[in-house]
Amino acid sequence: MNFSRHTRALLALGSGVALALSFPDYNLPLLAWFSIGMLVLASIGAPPREAPLYGFLHAFVFYPICLPWIATVMNQYGSVPPLLSIGILSLFGIAGGIIWSTFSASIAFVARRKGIGLACVLAPFFWVMLEFARTHLPYIGFPWNLTGYAARNSLALLQITPVTGIWGLSFLIAAFGSLLAYAVLKRQPRVWKIVAAATIALLVIAIGGGYLVPKAEAHHVAHLVQTNFPQSEHYPSDWMQLHSGELDQLAQISIDAAKMTPGLIVWPEVPAPFSLQDPPFAARMVRIAKESGGELLVGVVDWQHVQRPAGAQPSAQNQENEWNAYNSAVLLDPSGRRTYSYNKVHLVPFGEYVPLRNWLTFAGRLTADISDFTPGVDYTIGHADRPFGTFICYEAIFPNEIRQFAANGAELLINISNDGWFGRSAAPAQHLMMARVRAIESRRWLLRDTNNGYTVSVDPYGRIVAALPTDIRGELEAPYDFRSNITPYVRFGDWLCWLSILVSAAILALALSRPNTHS
Repeated sequence: MNFSRHTRALLALGSGVALALSFPDYNLPLLAWFSIGMLVLASIGAPPREAPLYGFLHAFVFYPICLPWIATVMNQYGSVPPLLSIGILSLFGIAGGIIWSTFSASIAFVARRKGIGLACVLAPFFWVMLEFARTHLPYIGFPWNLTGYAARNSLALLQITPVTGIWGLSFLIAAFGSLLAYAVLKRQPRVWKIVAAATIALLVIAIGGGYLVPKAEAHHVAHLVQTNFPQSEHYPSDWMQLHSGELDQLAQISIDAAKMTPGLIVWPEVPAPFSLQDPPFAARMVRIAKESGGELLVGVVDWQHVQRPAGAQPSAQNQENEWNAYNSAVLLDPSGRRTYSYNKVHLVPFGEYVPLRNWLTFAGRLTADISDFTPGVDYTIGHADRPFGTFICYEAIFPNEIRQFAANGAELLINISNDGWFGRSAAPAQHLMMARVRAIESRRWLLRDTNNGYTVSVDPYGRIVAALPTDIRGELEAPYDFRSNITPYVRFGDWLCWLSILVSAAILALALSRPNTHS
């Protein structure tokens, strides 16, 4: 089928728009199942010089429509002018466009050399390969809203992820779209019968399969405290004194809840300058642990003295003492003694640190105000009755990193986050959407505690079994349990991504051989 250049451009743009509308707050997930097929249609038959344009157009509209909150955050909290914020957001589209131009170029190349059948086989493998590459880009890897999350509403389809990770759902959506494109291009009744059978099978599984998903029993309760402090770009030196009444209220909420129903108390990722090196704040946390008679997990800025090898000299800037700041979660036992800490491993670039800061002097004001946290190095496991792992905020979007906790022995996952930076944009809902899949991939209960929402308990099959309303100060009595089984995804990691790389390379190598004139 020979589409005009304008038709191909419209298909590519429509593909990006449709995929973006699949995610919160648009919530039209069915569009994702057609979106990739539209891009395949735009690519097959396109001239070599023209083909990369269609992948570029897809990504160029996808990112700004899907992630408009990026511009809002930069403008509101980074003091970046509105037009510059929009310009930086456009750079996401341009960068994504460069990556996805390889998709349309490769599909067009294989179709031209070996026919549309092999091109359509390549599409889901190449799609997953590019999403994997997008995750692992140095410094700026950003797997936010991977295609597979569009299937979030089907409890049954989500059960693929303990085997394949989220990548399996991305592959399934891309494969269905590619099959649709093949049917449109071939225009053969037998192919449309295959499409009809695949559609019916997916609908039966997606709609009816959820009734077959087991229900997990919970035998423990945690107290997730939602602090609900307003987000601020800067905090005055007397912030703790100004908010002492609210902190006392939160302390009493924590103590009363744990006295009524004994259990772990969790506070979120630091929504303010919380540090156990600050004596008044440390005293307040110790009081909560002692008076509640339970353990307390709290997000803090943890200052740690730099440990240097014997004979090493401190830097010229600080000959006396050198300290590193970590974004951390710290556990206090019922006596108030610190028994565990986890230092956030995957920091937010241009939020918690500036990659290549010495080279980015042109960024001026933006880089000057960004925190300089030091990344942690280990996915450490804590013990509150039994082993648990804690991950912090942004880390929730990295599947292979979160599976490390279960691989290291964690029988419960705890996610602390401060989504106050996002305001009431789509970002908090998108963030929860991704964190929820981490529970399913590892078959672990997930306790997610945030500053202002969404604070929830998620069972190992992805059901949200308890939730606290957003933008309130309060406590969620969150049911949970411990599980020790190891899923294939925890054991083998991103095997589907590596398979996709191998298959994509093999198909492209085949296409580089003698052309096949049959489609």
